Amino acid sequence: MLRTAIIAGLAALPTTLGAHPHVFVDTVLNVVVDDQGRITQTEMTWSYDELFTLLILEDEGLDSDADGQLTDAERKELLGFDFEVWPEGFEGDLYLEAQGEKVELGHPVSTEIDVIEGRIVATHTRTVPDVPAEGAVFRQYDPTYYVAYTLDEVTVSGECSADVAAPDPDAGEEALAQALTEASEDQFEVLELGVHYADTIMVTCAPSS
Repeated sequence: MLRTAIIAGLAALPTTLGAHPHVFVDTVLNVVVDDQGRITQTEMTWSYDELFTLLILEDEGLDSDADGQLTDAERKELLGFDFEVWPEGFEGDLYLEAQGEKVELGHPVSTEIDVIEGRIVATHTRTVPDVPAEGAVFRQYDPTYYVAYTLDEVTVSGECSADVAAPDPDAGEEALAQALTEASEDQFEVLELGVHYADTIMVTCAPSS
């Protein structure tokens, strides 16, 4: 699981926990819609930052010659590293609402992984229980904001598209300021502020003829 990998990779570093992320991930989301206008699957590609990539490769004992290239065997060993453990309450950092209701997504299935230009690039798919695409809303975030996701691209299949609304940075800062007045030092590590920094991805579809 991603947080387990992060903890393992960063355990040796002198970090101060706060309302700033420690891992940065650029993402591409593809939403699969069938000919009935229902979402059936998501495909997500995560490109991890260079520092986190180095930490993970060192922790896993991969790329021993440090040439930035993985062998087929190394790619097979690394595949799925970020979802090996699925603790209670973890939702894969991707959230979906359809018709005003929260939708539970399937467990991520890792499909591809490699190191490209010094960054681990990993792709996984998740099943969706056939919910209407029209008006569906996705958000991608780590609730604790330990990981910062930047959405580079979103595509939707079929006669649908996605509108992306950036988060309001002032709302995040206000939430942080409020949390600081209410939370004790030992609680601060688990404050869930990530939603305030998430893009809102709304799916819209062409009317059926």
